[in-house]
Amino acid sequence: MKYNKLGKTDIEISEIGFGAWAIALDWWGKKIEEDEAKRMLKKAYDVGINFFETGDLYGKGLSEKLIGEVFKDMRNEIVISTKYGYDFSGVEQIGHKELPQRFDEDYTRMALRNSLERLQTDHVDMYGVHNPKLKDVRNDSIFNLLDSFIKDGSIKTYQVALGPAIGWTQEGMEAMDKPNLSAVQTVYNILEQTPGNELMKKAEEKDVGILVRVPEASGILTGKVNADTKFDDNDHRSVRKREWLKASLEKVEQFRPIADRNGLNITEFAMKYMMTKKGFATVLPTMISEEEIVNYAQMSDGKYISDSDMKEVEDLYNTWPSYELKVTPQAN
Repeated sequence: MKYNKLGKTDIEISEIGFGAWAIALDWWGKKIEEDEAKRMLKKAYDVGINFFETGDLYGKGLSEKLIGEVFKDMRNEIVISTKYGYDFSGVEQIGHKELPQRFDEDYTRMALRNSLERLQTDHVDMYGVHNPKLKDVRNDSIFNLLDSFIKDGSIKTYQVALGPAIGWTQEGMEAMDKPNLSAVQTVYNILEQTPGNELMKKAEEKDVGILVRVPEASGILTGKVNADTKFDDNDHRSVRKREWLKASLEKVEQFRPIADRNGLNITEFAMKYMMTKKGFATVLPTMISEEEIVNYAQMSDGKYISDSDMKEVEDLYNTWPSYELKVTPQAN
């Protein structure tokens, strides 16, 4: 496993991170029981993954609780990143509809306190603002409070996690101007490089790490999805249009010869393409079994994609039609 510096901090994180939403939610077509989830967390550590990215919303604290239980006696050996912003108290989480958001001081202090308790730790390495809108990114009081948490040792640094879905360019660009922000998390993969490419460029300039989520393009790049695949209603990919599925599979065939030339399957090539990018900190693939954890971990072997092959993919990407990006209305 290779490791990268997390933005402007001295924290070293694994190139492959463990995105811990899937162990607490069945939004990927599989319900993972707690015993299996704990085995997966242990396996991730065993293969060199030290970065565990979660959020208090995932399973209403379940994901954090599992991480806390598994790593309570080895806290200093892992890097924990969690995030807040959704007030899920007294609200039933039905489907994938966004819940009410809160970033005020009282709620933020309570959210951090609860996360620390579930994680069984006195600090988190990185705290995140979960899916903020433009007004939130421009609200200095939120980030002043996070700065105070750094001073009192409750957190080491913080991130802005962009979402839901893909977009939020202005939010990401403005967030990187925060002096103590070390990371921006965004949907970014070989098929969906906008706004990732623009964010990555500024991240290099600002010494901010990009946390890559959905690197497998909702399963398209895993080889497990084809034109006839039907997702269950509770699977978050069910909102993807069939036209998108068909077009994405056609794009895969366009860069398959480049992957073959490198002796890589599509998943390996797509992951290494992300890991070759400048400004990248870690990739967070969706992993729902111990076998997948081992397979993804093996892709971090220090072998990257050549400049010429990166350029060839870039040229291909520039021929593909653009797609709709999510934005805060006042950002228009």
